[in-house]
Amino acid sequence: MMSSKRITQAFVDRAEALTPQLHKARVYPKRQVEIVANEQAFQGWEVKDAGTAEAFNAGTLRQGDSVVLDFGDHQVGYVTFSIRNVDSNADAPLRLGLVFGEMPCEIGEDFANYDGWLSRSWLQDEIINVDVLPGTVTLPRRYTFRYMKITVLATSIRYHVTFPELYCETVTSADEENVVPLPGDVPDDLRELDRVGIKTLRDCMQTVFEDGPKRDRRLWIGDLRLQALVNYETFRSNDLVKRCLYLFAGMRLEDGQVGACLYEKPHPFVDDIYLYDYSLFFIATLYDYYAATQDRQSLLELWPIAVEQAEIALKRLDERGIVRDDDTWYCFLDWHDDLNKQAGAQAALIYNLKRGLLLARELGDSAAETFMQTACRQATAAAMAHLWDEERQFFVSGEGRQVSWASQIWMALAAVLDNAETAALLDRLMRENPAIGMSTPYLYHHFVEALLECGEREKALAQMRAYWGEMLADGADTFWELYNPADKRLSPYGSNLVNSYCHAWSCTPSYFIRKYFIDREGKYTG
Repeated sequence: MMSSKRITQAFVDRAEALTPQLHKARVYPKRQVEIVANEQAFQGWEVKDAGTAEAFNAGTLRQGDSVVLDFGDHQVGYVTFSIRNVDSNADAPLRLGLVFGEMPCEIGEDFANYDGWLSRSWLQDEIINVDVLPGTVTLPRRYTFRYMKITVLATSIRYHVTFPELYCETVTSADEENVVPLPGDVPDDLRELDRVGIKTLRDCMQTVFEDGPKRDRRLWIGDLRLQALVNYETFRSNDLVKRCLYLFAGMRLEDGQVGACLYEKPHPFVDDIYLYDYSLFFIATLYDYYAATQDRQSLLELWPIAVEQAEIALKRLDERGIVRDDDTWYCFLDWHDDLNKQAGAQAALIYNLKRGLLLARELGDSAAETFMQTACRQATAAAMAHLWDEERQFFVSGEGRQVSWASQIWMALAAVLDNAETAALLDRLMRENPAIGMSTPYLYHHFVEALLECGEREKALAQMRAYWGEMLADGADTFWELYNPADKRLSPYGSNLVNSYCHAWSCTPSYFIRKYFIDREGKYTG
């Protein structure tokens, strides 16, 4: 399959030379808990205290016993435990059942009943056999969890077991010493949003910016763009952004498109998924990287790839200059089965062309500047001529002329209307509340950003507090892939058990707070 891809080995080699070292820390469980069914609790499961971690270390487990350990916060790393046999020698192997969960539902529900359409292998459970006791076991797989359930499936009639030590060695490439503390007058709720946003990004920062450390553990460019924005305001691991950009540039699809995602192991390779908006975001991500670093050498090397993404995207326009909407393409924008993507894709095209235009001017590339400027002007004029409904005062999408949140949000970000008209559009959107709403923190990020860009700071703060704040109230210690306050078991995969509860695209409250509400003197301006 790799033969059908466009490989620029020098770019891949450059990326591999930027592979970061991982920081490690040993974390011990904080307590024992019981996960009990409670329909009033988030997703139907409640966590109750069941004893101390010290009591677990000193206690004895017999065949059929189980315990749930709470590490007190979200962890990404490798679990080690020592085991001792008591009462007699171990005359038969010890068999343990282990379950790891980011959320209580993963411990409370029976995985045997899983019916989602993603692979069952993403669920974090294991059965292991230990032949020699006493001994120490280090599990080879990296786990992402807060809760760990241990069940003694089999011993023999002669012996029982104890676990005198158990810990997780966490891993991340993020250097927390680089994070500047918030000013003292930042409100407590925003301080907590910032803390959890940083924790979310930290746990996704491995040798690439993973989209989720539990699932999929891949580098997706849509997630990368948002992670990079948070990173510039927090960890400042800019070489990790550079590494990811060179990986995407070095391994493109057959027709030159930047792939939507790529893998690192057993060697770096690009998946064959092409998303219209994600390929375009290579331009915006490069623009943001240059704005943060002024790394002109990387800009010069990667610029031709950015121009090519614009050229490829423009080939999809119909005779009206509108993105062609049929069964031969896919654009993401948000998880929503009924969302028509045409208008949002048109806006994403304009958004990226505008950033490409700025880069062309920075480089003094007159040919690219003319190309970007002409394409942007024509795409904007086409959007106003064919997608703006003057009577409804909304942008419409597809043959059904659908009005959705995503279409308005992306047209606002693309600045197709002037600033006052954009603010009025967003006011109408909130007031009339179209049925095709927002499902993910990814689209909520863009809504908050659109409000900020047109000067609606108080409304942006209110949206952050209402959405991410409610996630915190529902027990988030890292922010989630999907959150719909009206349907808290919602999953695009058929089961909330396989949802990612630490997800890259949801970490952006930290970006908003630090970029828009802390001035250059380090003072809070909310």
